[in-house]
Amino acid sequence: MTPFSPQLASCTCCPRECGVDRLAGDTGFCGIDARIAVSHRGLHFGEEPPISGSRGSGTIFFAGCNLRCVFCQNFQISQEFDPARVPVLSVDELADEMLRLQACGAHNVNLVSPSHMVFQTADAIAAAREKGLSIPIVYNSNGYDSLDSLRKISGLVDIYMPDLKYMDADAAGRYSGAADYPDIVPNVLREMQAQCGRLELDGDGVAVRGLLVRHLVLPGLLDNSKRCLDLLHSLDPEMYISLMSQYSPRYRAAACPEINRGLFKKEYEVIVDYAEDLGLEHVFVQEMESSGYYLPDFERDEPFEGDKQ
Repeated sequence: MTPFSPQLASCTCCPRECGVDRLAGDTGFCGIDARIAVSHRGLHFGEEPPISGSRGSGTIFFAGCNLRCVFCQNFQISQEFDPARVPVLSVDELADEMLRLQACGAHNVNLVSPSHMVFQTADAIAAAREKGLSIPIVYNSNGYDSLDSLRKISGLVDIYMPDLKYMDADAAGRYSGAADYPDIVPNVLREMQAQCGRLELDGDGVAVRGLLVRHLVLPGLLDNSKRCLDLLHSLDPEMYISLMSQYSPRYRAAACPEINRGLFKKEYEVIVDYAEDLGLEHVFVQEMESSGYYLPDFERDEPFEGDKQ
């Protein structure tokens, strides 16, 4: 297979289309050059049940991001990371990490925030499969992906698990620095759906292939959440959806007073009821206490001490 990474010489791997030469060490919006900067890898039990299963999801968290979410729960590795301190892997080393996670019993390899690392990870997936990787690959993104990039890696991803953050351009611009997010994400979801189809589970209820979409309900933005659910219903009324209540005003949320609070139980219930009224049947819901035990601390060796096994 022809390597994907040379396309980083003029990077257009995500909708930012910075055009920088990452192979020469330049960085664009994401802050990462062509090297594979990995902030954490290990078994994670706090994902949705079909992803974590009983043995955990083999997560690989990449440094950097192509969004600037003021409330980012992973801000330590997405925004405030020190490039000099982030471990850097080669393609072969990343492939070996995938195989190590498989040997540890992981149900899948879960690539977290891969949108700006899509071509490096594609090369590593291909290398890992040549070495015997057999568990599914999960592409766990913020939804701000490039259609062209997704089409180029078609066949390498088994499970897509994107966020659907916004269908409100003002909110997308104010809170994540991407006012075009609502224009980008519908076609991204259609492409992911076309590649992998509806979520398929094995006899133990663990995902083997398909699409699972996440939506984090933001305080006060219920109309945005309803518009997101409307989109998902129009794409597939039987789509698997994770409605998350775990919002916590972290990072720079204080700069936006209207979201500088937790989500009210009543707000979440309104959105859960709206999903039910739409006829969406495959919806995962969270307890309101989730904002306390799903927040990571990447300064610890085990960032997810609150994982429930």
